[in-house]
Amino acid sequence: MLSQAEQGMKLFKAAEATAAEYDREAAEQYRKEIEARITCLEFEAARLTGKDNKKERSAKGKEVAELRAEHRYVDACKISKGLEPKFGNFVTKAAVVPEIVPEPIQQVIETKPSKKENKKEKKQENAAGLSPAETKELEDLKQRIVERKAILKEEGLSGGQQNKDEEIVKMVARMNELKEKQEPGSSKKDKDAKKDTKKKTPLSPEEQRDYVNLQGEVEVYKAKLRNEFGYSNKEMKADPDLQDMEARLAAFQRRA
Repeated sequence: MLSQAEQGMKLFKAAEATAAEYDREAAEQYRKEIEARITCLEFEAARLTGKDNKKERSAKGKEVAELRAEHRYVDACKISKGLEPKFGNFVTKAAVVPEIVPEPIQQVIETKPSKKENKKEKKQENAAGLSPAETKELEDLKQRIVERKAILKEEGLSGGQQNKDEEIVKMVARMNELKEKQEPGSSKKDKDAKKDTKKKTPLSPEEQRDYVNLQGEVEVYKAKLRNEFGYSNKEMKADPDLQDMEARLAAFQRRA
């Protein structure tokens, strides 16, 4: 049997991972192409002044929002900033993260679960979490909220007014409903939840990476709200997406 030191070294070697590789040149070229199109559309929209051109101006704004939210463009921007692409574009070699399987210290007698236990487990699995369709709906809602806000911004609405828009309110309510189902208790701020968050456990290597990535995403999103949508600090604090990102960031910070 291996000693604790030998087993520790074995696990350390097994934990060595290979970082993903990206086509940075292609990503940078794509980013510049999209930003050139965005600049052109914004210039065209700026020339469409007056009420008579409101509809056409809004269409240009929507097209700009769609380009900014396009997955390849988002990934290209992240790669240019040295971040991991969110949607897996421009990846030439996937990261290798070997699974660590510690050597068992003692033999555990495997017992076959009864049919009653299997049914109970399946029932619990179905009771929580999102289906693939709901997961897709959640991602679509986030993107539609950004696009809708871009249109409202083009129409001259402030950030606070955008958040009160009937369509935005409905989409945010549905988004929060799905988030609650995905992670029960995520939208509630009760005392028990606060006590749980105070329990400090070290971040795993994967969580540490997510923490660093999230820090960058928060800063990029704040800049986008401030520069592209003209949000004030007060309006930014009321943005549901930013609230969600900062809540996750705070959870990481408490454990870092």
